[in-house]
Amino acid sequence: MTKIYICFYLLSKPTVNLHESSEKVKPGNIDVHPTEKALVVHYEVEASIRGERGDAVHEERKECQKIIRLKSLNASTDVALLARKVVEECKLIHPSKVAEVEHLLFYLQNRKKPGSKADKEEKKLMKPRELTPFEGMEIDEEANINKIDEYVELLYENIPEKIRGSTLILHLARNPDNLEELLRNETALGALARVLREDWKQSVELATTIVYVFFCFSSFSQFHGLITHYKIGALCMNIIEHELKRYDLWQDELDKKNPDNLALRKDHEKAYKKYQSLLVKQEQLLRVALYLLLNLAEDTRTELKMRNKNIVHLLVKTLDRDSEELLVLVVSFLKKLSIFLENKNDMAELDTVEKLARLVPCEHEDLLNVALRLLLNLSFDTGLRSKMVQVGLLPKLTALLGSESHKQIVMCILYHISIDDRSKSMFAYTDCIPQLMKMVFEHGEERIDSELISFCINLAANKRNAHIICEGNGLKMLMKRALKFKDPLLMKMIRNISQHDGPLKQLFLDYVGDLAAQIGPDEDEEFVIECLGTLANLTIPDLDWELLLREYNLVPYLKDHLKPGSAEDDLILEVVIMIGTVSMDDSCAVMLAKSGIIPALIELLNAQQEDDEFVCQIVYVFYQMVFHQATRDVIIKDTQAPAYLIDLMHDKNTEIRKVCDNTLDIIAEYDEEWGRKIQSEKFRWHNSQWLEMVESRQMDEAEPYLYGDDPDGLEQADLFYSTGKSRISNLSLSLSLSLSLSGTILGQYIFK
Repeated sequence: MTKIYICFYLLSKPTVNLHESSEKVKPGNIDVHPTEKALVVHYEVEASIRGERGDAVHEERKECQKIIRLKSLNASTDVALLARKVVEECKLIHPSKVAEVEHLLFYLQNRKKPGSKADKEEKKLMKPRELTPFEGMEIDEEANINKIDEYVELLYENIPEKIRGSTLILHLARNPDNLEELLRNETALGALARVLREDWKQSVELATTIVYVFFCFSSFSQFHGLITHYKIGALCMNIIEHELKRYDLWQDELDKKNPDNLALRKDHEKAYKKYQSLLVKQEQLLRVALYLLLNLAEDTRTELKMRNKNIVHLLVKTLDRDSEELLVLVVSFLKKLSIFLENKNDMAELDTVEKLARLVPCEHEDLLNVALRLLLNLSFDTGLRSKMVQVGLLPKLTALLGSESHKQIVMCILYHISIDDRSKSMFAYTDCIPQLMKMVFEHGEERIDSELISFCINLAANKRNAHIICEGNGLKMLMKRALKFKDPLLMKMIRNISQHDGPLKQLFLDYVGDLAAQIGPDEDEEFVIECLGTLANLTIPDLDWELLLREYNLVPYLKDHLKPGSAEDDLILEVVIMIGTVSMDDSCAVMLAKSGIIPALIELLNAQQEDDEFVCQIVYVFYQMVFHQATRDVIIKDTQAPAYLIDLMHDKNTEIRKVCDNTLDIIAEYDEEWGRKIQSEKFRWHNSQWLEMVESRQMDEAEPYLYGDDPDGLEQADLFYSTGKSRISNLSLSLSLSLSLSGTILGQYIFK
């Protein structure tokens, strides 16, 4: 016959001196228990107290529940018969609900047990394993919630009785259904907190058991206030700190009893056995105390208090332990703390990366997973990334790329490491790049994962890595895939490869036609940008640029995309860079000059004068063009480009000044008139302070028209030395010589 276990939560009736009291019970919903084979019957109790005249003086309502445990329910149970039995014995369930009860019982009968493989894997990612019973928890009687007062009495006896009483209470607390009942028993909780506070140093077993009781409460956020009230968190911090100091003392004692000394060998063996026994008990205490603190750290204010009490230092120190279960908890706690900058900085100072390096790899899957996740959080710091390389984590992480369960996290860590130029070259000494290339080509028709392709883009920026990527048919396969799927990120990787001088650029001679064919108004703009950038990197003497421009009719496209606002700035910039590369060829430079690209560049320079990259690249185009006789004459005689270059000669950007100086030196060498103007401007800039002093004295002597009829003429040169943002104050200017001072010709620039 099926046994039905019913647990009642009873309301205590208030004692009153009035005439009459009554209770009404209103049945509610019926649910299944979330974890056990049981039904939960909800009901409402309405208590009222009536006066002498029969009117209600006081009314109170309380929602309650009854749990009907069905321990004998199994696959062969007749649920229809059991449903009728439950309804007969439980007066809170109306007979009309037999069908509903039967349905719920059928659900319980077929409900899968929690803890499937997928669930376990998910839990591993979220939190360390639940605490399991440990040595010393076994008792020879079954705990009963009705005997809680007897258990509390034991807490006032000697240590063995205190351990027994707290263990019985722990067995009750491990059942979540009992927590609310225990919560209402302030005497029991107060006694536990007092005993822990007074006696935790006397017995590790006692401390572990009582902390475990409060840990059971900490698993539910609504009970955190209770733990804070009894200051259990602060007490746990003190316990952890004390136990870590004890551990250091044990280590020192063992070191003193050197096993190499025959006379001390027996003492060492005896001490080591005792040490092992103490270590197991201590790690149980550390684990339950840290787990309690981890639960409390859900509140960031509580977490801040822990940090102020040096929790990071205590956790990092615990990383030296060998207990895998303890390490899972410690690393999980550090991972949670590492999202805050101050905690991350503390971990950096305490050499956390060095201690984590010994855990990668390890056989314990949970520990390896959480260690990698902590390393990922720390890898956002440049110094810690460098430290990971120094301690030898790079080959270890590379070896884990083949693991499906860890590949994604490892990929992200390695991506962060590859950001640093110093670390990029280190990948060439591992088997990382061949693995990545294999992953890229295994994607088939699918788009390559963003983490994978981003990692490859970074690695391709290093010359040694690029050589490894292009080994065999590497570049050919990359080009084929990029052109087939029009993948801008994959083309960006190819573009990074093309920037390296030497044999690598020669490999691209076979693909210049394919790249040029992608440049057109109908193609995806991002993909075109990367194709233009790749072509612009190909500074190869053997490449016939004129033939390429004519065959694919690229000059109109390049000219049209020099107009400000004609496209996104990134595309316009790539067009300018492309023109700079093409201008290295004499015939191409002439073709571009005749097409009217130089005035278009000047117009673009005027529009983008605040953008250093645009200005530098446009000036570089002029630099390339003045090398050729035909285009040099066009620039000097038919455009105002030299005047713009003079105005940019003193720009605050070093690279711009350098390119301007080189370009103006070539112009001055081939044109005497511009040479004098350039020399004059350089003199004026070099002696600007002295000239200002002379001009100031002349103004004081009431000679305002010394420099001509224009009273404002003296101030015009200041436009060239403006400290404001604008590089070019007026792009419609002419140059004239207007002053001879002490036998030296000075250039005076008049703006129209």
